[in-house]
Amino acid sequence: MSNAPWLTIVGLTEDGPEGLTAASLNALKHAKAIVGPKRHLALLSALSNGLSADLIDWPVPFADGLALLEKRRGTPTVALVSGDPFWFGAGTVIAKHFAPDEWRALANTSVFSCAAAHLGWPLETTPCLGLHAVPFARLRPHLAPGQRMIMTLRDGPAVAGLAQWLETVGFGDTTMHILEAIGGPNERVRSAKSAAFAFDDIVHPVAVAIEVAGAGETIPLTSGKADALFANDGQITKRPIRALTLSALAPRKGERLWDLGAGSGSIALEWLMSDPSTNAVAVEARQDRAEIIRQNADTLGQERLQIVTGSALDHLSDLPCPDVVFVGGGLSSDLLDALQQLCSKGTRLVANAVTMETEALLISAQARLGGDLMRIELSQPTDIGRFHAWKSAYPLVQWSVVL
Repeated sequence: MSNAPWLTIVGLTEDGPEGLTAASLNALKHAKAIVGPKRHLALLSALSNGLSADLIDWPVPFADGLALLEKRRGTPTVALVSGDPFWFGAGTVIAKHFAPDEWRALANTSVFSCAAAHLGWPLETTPCLGLHAVPFARLRPHLAPGQRMIMTLRDGPAVAGLAQWLETVGFGDTTMHILEAIGGPNERVRSAKSAAFAFDDIVHPVAVAIEVAGAGETIPLTSGKADALFANDGQITKRPIRALTLSALAPRKGERLWDLGAGSGSIALEWLMSDPSTNAVAVEARQDRAEIIRQNADTLGQERLQIVTGSALDHLSDLPCPDVVFVGGGLSSDLLDALQQLCSKGTRLVANAVTMETEALLISAQARLGGDLMRIELSQPTDIGRFHAWKSAYPLVQWSVVL
């Protein structure tokens, strides 16, 4: 037992010690110190035999608590967290901070499980999100009539803010179930339409389950989303070309994209929306367009997009290596040479060209490096007096290659 971890992460629910396993109770009994938020420590007062450990408030900011734990390294210590430590819980941060042989975790019922049990919702098909420190726009890709979601929120004002945001984006008919201290003796559950939300006495801890309803726009799951979804100054990869480009880029789980000459950021943003495990960097030379990209990222709940303003050639060497590169504008021989030097073998590259000069560059590159060339021509109907005819857009040449 001398090699047992000194730190135990214990999940605590709103019913306090009553919901703890024998292993968790044993860890508390033998701890020299118990570190946790005041609310968690207060719940332990119900233990009939009491505790011999020092009870220490987890300080603010959160990182100071990690330093506090470090000072107790080697001494039996319990860190109290909410419910399941690894489902939007503090356990993830604590575990990353210490070596694997220093800690163990004893999970409890998560707030999501408590909420699903109260509402009778199947948890395996209900998206669960933690919105303590992220914008409400994180919900945006999930909003569709009939969709159910469960989320944790920081406090009562955050719940009111969520109701207002849902109304703003066109889903004011959404039913909100507000679950306070769910699973404990003080639990309270109330419901209201987001447009009619009027509760001003919501207390922490709180979770919200929603049933989406309203006339707001639903973001499709397919590539090639509507152009109107992205703010732009006219510099945007249009929907049909974007669909073909995303198909060529072929996003896979965990991959990172460089979107060079990003314009409105539509390619990088659709890449991120393909899967939450993906990453993307948008490089845009113009400051005004970089600001548009940030606006689009915030609106669509993709704040993890990294935006770099300036010339691609000046910044690429400072960025984490990509799995995939898209060049939507500004392709040159110098940029292509730099990509060959910076990118690992197997990196996928897709470039679009409209001008004859850039097209010639792609044809030359394909002759040297291989890959596939595709010429894309699109037409849309236009009026000619009382009649109609097809009006062609500029043809586009796309080159796809594995470096």
